Amino acid sequence: MRNFATYITSKPTVCHGKPVFKNTRIMVWQVLEMLAAGESVNDIFRAYPRLTKKHITAALQLAAQLPEVRGSFIAQAHAISR
Repeated sequence: MRNFATYITSKPTVCHGKPVFKNTRIMVWQVLEMLAAGESVNDIFRAYPRLTKKHITAALQLAAQLPEVRGSFIAQAHAISR
């Protein structure tokens, strides 16, 4: 899967615009924090039964792209401050 937007959305009216899994109010950061804390995918499924392996994969894909997005903002800010 390459397109995390199939499973993740962000709307200003849902969870203050934070990325959530579509048709839920489960925020992506919650799942990423669980993974970072060493919890298993099965632990996540027990906590959030509506999620599937594809949701977890989409969350990881989004997280992997964040450094690129942040990097472009940092580069723009640096160019503007000169």
